[in-house]
This record gives sequence, structure tokens and C-alpha cells, in this order.
Amino acid sequence: MKPIDTDDFRVKPDTTVDLKAWPTRIEPFHASKEDYQAHLANHITRLSEQQQKLYATDRHALLLIFQAMDAAGKDGMIRHVMSGVNPQGCEVTSFKHPGGAELGHDFLWRAYRALPERGRIGIFNRSHYEDVLIVRVHPELLASEGFNPAKADGDFWKERMRSIRAFERHLGANTIHVLKFFLHLSKDEQRKRFLARIDEPEKNWKFSQADMVERGFWSEYQHAYQQTLSETSTKTAPWFIVPADDKQNARLIVSHIVLDRMEQLKLSYPKVSAERTAELQKIRAELK
Repeated sequence: MKPIDTDDFRVKPDTTVDLKAWPTRIEPFHASKEDYQAHLANHITRLSEQQQKLYATDRHALLLIFQAMDAAGKDGMIRHVMSGVNPQGCEVTSFKHPGGAELGHDFLWRAYRALPERGRIGIFNRSHYEDVLIVRVHPELLASEGFNPAKADGDFWKERMRSIRAFERHLGANTIHVLKFFLHLSKDEQRKRFLARIDEPEKNWKFSQADMVERGFWSEYQHAYQQTLSETSTKTAPWFIVPADDKQNARLIVSHIVLDRMEQLKLSYPKVSAERTAELQKIRAELK
């Protein structure tokens, strides 16, 4: 497999993102399906080893955030890339429209509640970013949060993104390492995947008329994503734009980025003191 350069997909801080300049499909990093499976299996094995060390040291946490248009492959990404991780050390939270108690709090409250503990991996399938994406495209939703949609101007959204940057900076300062992935799907590939959801009975449950309604706001979503990616990609909580028209290639890219970040932490199993070693040897003698 040819090398994957993480920086090819990272959104550098203080840059303006034009999604038309970012490809949705690139030359694959695998030569065949078998080659893909072998390399993904290698990534999964190494991720599992790193996750065990993360859990054992109990000093760091990892938060993975996935955002994308419908049918971009978020569920499959999480299922395949994290398939080797111990469920005891990982938790997936799916974010939908806020409701109930969530509407009585600020928009970051539900994200705070779902943060991973030290030693664990948290995965957000959609996230607090919905409040500067879908809510920006449909500002009428702000009424249920107690805001006047008519006053949701540019300054309103900039303030929300300032809040997000501060929130994620706080996480980094408390050893919760944040990686954010935008699965960049083309409109034509979405059309093909929607058709597959109609034509394959086992996928019918994934598709609804609401998906078609949201597809009609494609341009508005692209604008919202561009603004969000530009303003909230930081050194400590970077965004990665992952070409998503090829699901297998996207999984290799994401698994490589996650693995690279975990290896940068230089995790290791806790060292045992001389006193503890002596205690263990005493117990061993008793057991024999």
C-alpha cells in the first residue's frame, strides 16, 4: 500500500475551505479488495493494541467526530474501522434533532454529557456541529431553542463557532484529543446510494422522503460546511476532509489518521513499582 500522508486531508487553521477544490474521489491506496482487507485488518489490529494501552494508562481520552451529508458512509465507517476495539473502552453517540431536556440547555450541553472518560474512545455520529449545519440551513429550528430565527445573522453563527472552538480547546487542555472527519461525498454518488437503498430491500429502512427534501438543500449545506470547516479547524482539534465516494479508500484514510494520532501519544502500559513486583511475586508463590 502506498503511504498515506495525513496532512493531505487536514484542514489547516485559519484557511478558507472551498469544497469544490477538495476531491470526493482519489486514486485508491489499495490495489484490490483483498489488499484493502489486509491493510484495514492491520490498522484494526494496531488500533486495538493502542486502545488497550489507552485504557490501561487512564490518562488520555480520544473523541472522534463524524459529519457528512446523508449516505456518505458514517455508520459503515464506524462499524468497520472500530470493529477491533474493545466495547468496554468505546462508546458511540448518535446525535439527532435536539428535543426534550436538551432544548432547555445551551446547544453544547448534550455534547458535554456524551464526552468519553479518561482511558476511553468516544465517537460522535453527527455531533454538536449539527447546530451550525442543519440549524443554519433551517434556522426556523432555532425557535424551539428560544431564539428568534430572524436574528440568526452572520454574527450569530460566528459566535456559535467561537463557542465550539473554546469548548474543544478546553477538551484538549484536559487530555481529550479531538479528531473531526468530514466525509466528502459528491452529489452524484449520493444519488447512486439513494437508489441502492430503494432497490435493495434490506436497505429500504435507511431511506425516507425526508432524505430527498434535504438533498434539495445541497448547495446550502455545502456553504454551511465550508464556513464551519474554515472556522473550527484548529491545531488541537483539526478537521480532516476525507474523499468518500470510495468507501473502502475512505476507511483506510480514517483508520490511518486515528492510528497515527494514537501512536503520537506514545502510550505504554503502566510500569510496576519494585514494591508491587515483590507483592505480585509473593502472591505467585502462594498460588503455586
